[in-house]
Amino acid sequence: MGNKALLVGVNQYNLPGADLQGCVNDVTNIRDILIKYLGFKVKEIRVLVDSRATKKGILSRLEWLVKDVKTGDRLLFHFSGHGSQIRDRDGDELKDHLDEILCPHDMDWDGTYIVDDDLKNIFSKLPSGVRLEVLLDSCHSGTGTREAAALACLPPEHAIKQRFLIPPVDILCRQAGEDDLKLQKIGRSDNPQTHVLFSGCKDNQTSADAYISGTYNGAFTYYFCKSLRDAQGSLSRSDLLKRLRASLKYEGYDQVPQLECASARRKKRILE
Repeated sequence: MGNKALLVGVNQYNLPGADLQGCVNDVTNIRDILIKYLGFKVKEIRVLVDSRATKKGILSRLEWLVKDVKTGDRLLFHFSGHGSQIRDRDGDELKDHLDEILCPHDMDWDGTYIVDDDLKNIFSKLPSGVRLEVLLDSCHSGTGTREAAALACLPPEHAIKQRFLIPPVDILCRQAGEDDLKLQKIGRSDNPQTHVLFSGCKDNQTSADAYISGTYNGAFTYYFCKSLRDAQGSLSRSDLLKRLRASLKYEGYDQVPQLECASARRKKRILE
Protein backbone atom coordinates (compact mmCIF):
# COMPACT_ATOMS: atom_id res chain seq x y z
CA MET A 1 0.00 0.00 0.00
CA GLY A 2 1.39 3.38 -1.02
CA ASN A 3 0.51 6.88 0.16
CA LYS A 4 0.57 10.20 -1.67
CA ALA A 5 -0.81 13.60 -0.68
CA LEU A 6 -0.88 16.97 -2.41
CA LEU A 7 -1.67 19.96 -0.19
CA VAL A 8 -2.29 23.38 -1.77
CA GLY A 9 -2.80 26.65 0.10
CA VAL A 10 -3.10 30.08 -1.53
CA ASN A 11 -3.07 33.21 0.61
CA GLN A 12 -1.47 35.48 -1.99
CA TYR A 13 -3.26 36.25 -5.26
CA ASN A 14 -2.31 38.35 -8.25
CA LEU A 15 -5.80 39.88 -8.27
CA PRO A 16 -6.21 43.09 -6.21
CA GLY A 17 -8.02 42.59 -2.92
CA ALA A 18 -8.18 38.82 -3.22
CA ASP A 19 -5.59 37.84 -0.61
CA LEU A 20 -6.58 35.45 2.19
CA GLN A 21 -4.82 34.70 5.49
CA GLY A 22 -5.58 31.17 6.66
CA CYS A 23 -4.75 28.93 3.72
CA VAL A 24 -1.08 28.25 4.44
CA ASN A 25 -1.98 27.37 8.04
CA ASP A 26 -4.59 24.97 6.66
CA VAL A 27 -1.92 23.14 4.69
CA THR A 28 0.38 22.70 7.68
CA ASN A 29 -2.58 21.61 9.79
CA ILE A 30 -3.60 18.87 7.34
CA ARG A 31 0.03 17.80 6.95
CA ASP A 32 0.32 17.33 10.70
CA ILE A 33 -2.83 15.16 10.74
CA LEU A 34 -1.53 12.99 7.89
CA ILE A 35 1.77 12.32 9.65
CA LYS A 36 0.51 11.86 13.21
CA TYR A 37 -2.73 9.98 12.67
CA LEU A 38 -2.98 8.64 9.12
CA GLY A 39 0.37 6.95 8.63
CA PHE A 40 1.94 9.26 6.04
CA LYS A 41 5.68 9.87 5.85
CA VAL A 42 7.15 13.30 5.13
CA LYS A 43 8.42 12.21 1.69
CA GLU A 44 4.90 11.11 0.68
CA ILE A 45 3.47 14.62 1.02
CA ARG A 46 3.95 17.47 -1.44
CA VAL A 47 3.03 21.02 -0.50
CA LEU A 48 2.37 24.04 -2.73
CA VAL A 49 1.70 27.48 -1.27
CA ASP A 50 1.31 31.03 -2.58
CA SER A 51 3.56 31.93 -5.55
CA ARG A 52 4.40 28.26 -6.22
CA ALA A 53 0.71 27.31 -6.31
CA THR A 54 0.18 28.41 -9.92
CA LYS A 55 -2.17 26.68 -12.32
CA LYS A 56 0.77 24.94 -13.99
CA GLY A 57 2.30 23.99 -10.65
CA ILE A 58 -0.92 22.52 -9.27
CA LEU A 59 -1.76 20.56 -12.42
CA SER A 60 1.75 19.12 -12.67
CA ARG A 61 1.64 18.00 -9.02
CA LEU A 62 -1.78 16.46 -9.59
CA GLU A 63 -0.24 14.41 -12.38
CA TRP A 64 2.40 13.29 -9.86
CA LEU A 65 -0.37 12.37 -7.44
CA VAL A 66 -2.01 9.91 -9.84
CA LYS A 67 1.13 8.61 -11.57
CA ASP A 68 2.06 4.94 -11.10
CA VAL A 69 -0.51 4.30 -8.38
CA LYS A 70 -2.11 0.89 -7.95
CA THR A 71 -5.08 -0.73 -6.29
CA GLY A 72 -5.02 -0.21 -2.53
CA ASP A 73 -2.95 2.98 -2.62
CA ARG A 74 -4.18 5.99 -0.63
CA LEU A 75 -4.27 9.48 -2.15
CA LEU A 76 -5.33 12.80 -0.67
CA PHE A 77 -5.76 16.18 -2.38
CA HIS A 78 -6.43 19.23 -0.21
CA PHE A 79 -7.07 22.70 -1.64
CA SER A 80 -7.41 25.79 0.52
CA GLY A 81 -8.07 29.06 -1.28
CA HIS A 82 -10.62 30.85 -3.41
CA GLY A 83 -13.16 29.13 -5.60
CA SER A 84 -15.60 30.59 -8.11
CA GLN A 85 -17.78 29.84 -11.13
CA ILE A 86 -17.62 30.33 -14.87
CA ARG A 87 -20.14 29.53 -17.54
CA ASP A 88 -19.93 25.92 -18.71
CA ARG A 89 -18.30 25.73 -22.15
CA ASP A 90 -18.73 22.06 -23.01
CA GLY A 91 -22.33 21.40 -22.04
CA ASP A 92 -21.70 18.86 -19.27
CA GLU A 93 -23.22 20.91 -16.44
CA LEU A 94 -26.85 20.19 -17.22
CA LYS A 95 -28.30 21.49 -13.97
CA ASP A 96 -26.89 25.00 -13.61
CA HIS A 97 -24.75 25.50 -16.73
CA LEU A 98 -21.83 26.61 -14.57
CA ASP A 99 -18.43 25.06 -14.03
CA GLU A 100 -16.88 25.31 -10.57
CA ILE A 101 -13.26 26.43 -10.48
CA LEU A 102 -10.32 26.47 -8.07
CA CYS A 103 -8.36 29.71 -8.12
CA PRO A 104 -4.53 29.40 -8.19
CA HIS A 105 -2.03 32.12 -7.26
CA ASP A 106 -1.85 33.39 -10.85
CA MET A 107 -5.64 33.42 -11.24
CA ASP A 108 -7.16 35.52 -13.99
CA TRP A 109 -10.51 35.34 -15.78
CA ASP A 110 -9.03 34.42 -19.17
CA GLY A 111 -8.35 30.77 -18.47
CA THR A 112 -5.84 30.74 -15.63
CA TYR A 113 -7.91 28.63 -13.26
CA ILE A 114 -8.61 24.95 -12.65
CA VAL A 115 -12.03 23.74 -13.76
CA ASP A 116 -13.90 20.86 -12.13
CA ASP A 117 -13.57 19.01 -15.44
CA ASP A 118 -9.76 19.22 -15.13
CA LEU A 119 -9.89 17.37 -11.84
CA LYS A 120 -12.33 14.79 -13.14
CA ASN A 121 -10.09 14.10 -16.12
CA ILE A 122 -7.03 13.66 -13.90
CA PHE A 123 -8.74 11.45 -11.33
CA SER A 124 -10.35 9.32 -14.05
CA LYS A 125 -6.87 7.89 -14.69
CA LEU A 126 -6.86 6.14 -11.33
CA PRO A 127 -7.08 2.33 -11.33
CA SER A 128 -10.02 0.68 -9.64
CA GLY A 129 -9.54 0.32 -5.88
CA VAL A 130 -7.36 3.38 -5.35
CA ARG A 131 -8.65 5.26 -2.30
CA LEU A 132 -8.91 8.98 -3.06
CA GLU A 133 -9.88 11.64 -0.53
CA VAL A 134 -10.48 15.22 -1.76
CA LEU A 135 -10.80 18.07 0.76
CA LEU A 136 -11.90 21.46 -0.59
CA ASP A 137 -11.88 24.48 1.70
CA SER A 138 -13.13 26.98 -0.87
CA CYS A 139 -16.39 28.36 -2.21
CA HIS A 140 -18.07 27.77 -5.54
CA SER A 141 -21.09 29.97 -5.03
CA GLY A 142 -21.74 32.73 -2.59
CA THR A 143 -24.51 34.58 -0.74
CA GLY A 144 -24.37 36.86 2.26
CA THR A 145 -24.35 35.05 5.61
CA ARG A 146 -25.25 36.11 9.11
CA GLU A 147 -21.77 35.37 10.41
CA ALA A 148 -20.42 38.48 8.70
CA ALA A 149 -22.81 40.61 10.72
CA ALA A 150 -22.57 38.52 13.89
CA LEU A 151 -18.79 38.92 13.98
CA ALA A 152 -18.72 42.55 12.86
CA CYS A 153 -17.48 43.56 16.31
CA LEU A 154 -14.11 41.97 15.59
CA PRO A 155 -11.18 44.27 14.81
CA PRO A 156 -10.82 44.88 11.05
CA GLU A 157 -7.64 42.81 10.89
CA HIS A 158 -9.57 39.81 12.27
CA ALA A 159 -12.63 40.15 10.05
CA ILE A 160 -13.87 37.02 8.29
CA LYS A 161 -13.30 36.80 4.55
CA GLN A 162 -15.24 34.50 2.27
CA ARG A 163 -13.28 32.18 -0.03
CA PHE A 164 -15.23 33.11 -3.13
CA LEU A 165 -14.03 35.33 -5.97
CA ILE A 166 -16.88 37.25 -7.57
CA PRO A 167 -16.43 37.18 -11.35
CA PRO A 168 -16.04 40.57 -13.07
CA VAL A 169 -19.07 42.16 -14.69
CA ASP A 170 -18.37 40.88 -18.22
CA ILE A 171 -18.13 37.29 -16.93
CA LEU A 172 -21.31 37.68 -14.89
CA CYS A 173 -23.18 39.00 -17.91
CA ARG A 174 -22.33 35.85 -19.88
CA GLN A 175 -24.05 33.66 -17.31
CA ALA A 176 -26.98 35.98 -16.57
CA GLY A 177 -30.32 34.23 -16.78
CA GLU A 178 -28.95 30.76 -16.13
CA ASP A 179 -30.98 28.58 -13.79
CA ASP A 180 -29.90 29.00 -10.19
CA LEU A 181 -30.13 25.31 -9.35
CA LYS A 182 -28.07 23.10 -7.08
CA LEU A 183 -24.42 23.15 -8.13
CA GLN A 184 -22.43 20.06 -8.99
CA LYS A 185 -19.36 19.99 -6.80
CA ILE A 186 -15.98 19.04 -8.13
CA GLY A 187 -15.73 15.32 -8.50
CA ARG A 188 -19.32 14.62 -7.46
CA SER A 189 -20.74 12.85 -10.51
CA ASP A 190 -19.82 9.28 -11.37
CA ASN A 191 -17.41 8.90 -8.45
CA PRO A 192 -15.92 5.42 -8.15
CA GLN A 193 -16.78 3.54 -4.98
CA THR A 194 -13.45 4.41 -3.36
CA HIS A 195 -13.45 8.17 -4.08
CA VAL A 196 -14.52 10.62 -1.38
CA LEU A 197 -15.14 14.39 -1.42
CA PHE A 198 -15.36 16.63 1.65
CA SER A 199 -16.32 20.23 0.87
CA GLY A 200 -16.42 23.15 3.26
CA CYS A 201 -20.00 24.26 2.68
CA LYS A 202 -23.26 23.74 0.85
CA ASP A 203 -23.59 24.88 -2.75
CA ASN A 204 -25.34 28.13 -1.79
CA GLN A 205 -22.95 29.01 1.04
CA THR A 206 -19.43 30.33 1.47
CA SER A 207 -16.44 28.95 3.36
CA ALA A 208 -14.93 31.26 5.95
CA ASP A 209 -11.32 32.42 6.18
CA ALA A 210 -11.27 33.32 9.89
CA TYR A 211 -9.23 34.23 12.95
CA ILE A 212 -9.53 31.23 15.29
CA SER A 213 -7.66 30.59 18.55
CA GLY A 214 -5.03 33.22 17.82
CA THR A 215 -4.27 32.30 14.19
CA TYR A 216 -5.87 32.57 10.77
CA ASN A 217 -7.43 29.39 9.38
CA GLY A 218 -10.12 28.08 7.13
CA ALA A 219 -12.99 27.33 9.50
CA PHE A 220 -13.69 24.02 7.75
CA THR A 221 -10.08 22.80 7.82
CA TYR A 222 -9.49 23.98 11.40
CA TYR A 223 -12.44 22.06 12.86
CA PHE A 224 -11.85 19.10 10.53
CA CYS A 225 -8.37 18.72 12.02
CA LYS A 226 -9.49 19.50 15.57
CA SER A 227 -12.14 16.77 15.40
CA LEU A 228 -9.57 14.22 14.25
CA ARG A 229 -7.05 15.26 16.91
CA ASP A 230 -9.64 15.06 19.67
CA ALA A 231 -10.40 11.48 18.58
CA GLN A 232 -6.75 10.56 17.91
CA GLY A 233 -7.73 9.94 14.29
CA SER A 234 -10.29 7.25 15.17
CA LEU A 235 -13.47 8.62 13.64
CA SER A 236 -15.67 7.32 10.87
CA ARG A 237 -16.40 9.82 8.12
CA SER A 238 -20.02 10.15 9.25
CA ASP A 239 -18.99 10.83 12.87
CA LEU A 240 -16.32 13.26 11.70
CA LEU A 241 -18.92 15.11 9.64
CA LYS A 242 -21.30 15.32 12.62
CA ARG A 243 -18.60 16.71 14.91
CA LEU A 244 -17.40 19.15 12.27
CA ARG A 245 -20.88 20.49 11.60
CA ALA A 246 -21.65 20.78 15.31
CA SER A 247 -18.44 22.70 16.00
CA LEU A 248 -19.02 25.17 13.17
CA LYS A 249 -22.63 25.74 14.23
CA TYR A 250 -21.63 26.22 17.87
CA GLU A 251 -18.98 28.77 16.87
CA GLY A 252 -21.50 30.78 14.84
CA TYR A 253 -20.59 29.81 11.27
CA ASP A 254 -23.42 29.27 8.80
CA GLN A 255 -21.49 26.97 6.49
CA VAL A 256 -22.50 23.31 6.53
CA PRO A 257 -19.74 20.94 5.32
CA GLN A 258 -20.71 18.25 2.82
CA LEU A 259 -19.57 14.66 2.31
CA GLU A 260 -19.95 12.89 -1.03
CA CYS A 261 -19.10 9.18 -1.17
CA ALA A 262 -20.60 5.73 -1.40
CA SER A 263 -22.77 4.97 1.63
CA ALA A 264 -20.50 2.15 2.82
CA ARG A 265 -17.54 4.53 3.02
CA ARG A 266 -19.33 6.79 5.48
CA LYS A 267 -18.83 4.14 8.16
CA LYS A 268 -15.09 3.95 7.50
CA ARG A 269 -12.31 6.26 8.60
CA ILE A 270 -10.49 8.75 6.39
CA LEU A 271 -8.58 7.01 3.57
CA GLU A 272 -10.00 3.58 4.45
